[in-house]
Amino acid sequence: MAGRFELTDEQFGLIKDLLPPTGKRGGQWNDHRTTLNGICWILNTGAMWRDLPE
Repeated sequence: MAGRFELTDEQFGLIKDLLPPTGKRGGQWNDHRTTLNGICWILNTGAMWRDLPE
């Protein structure tokens, strides 16, 4: 079960093919789903980026 501001499996499934592959030039990227969940958390709470939980 997804947290309050996290993408569900169904929601992430709709967009995952639109995201670039990880691990290509420039090194390994953070997990796309984790990054998107962080963006959703910031947008929904209005908190500053520095307050983003690990």
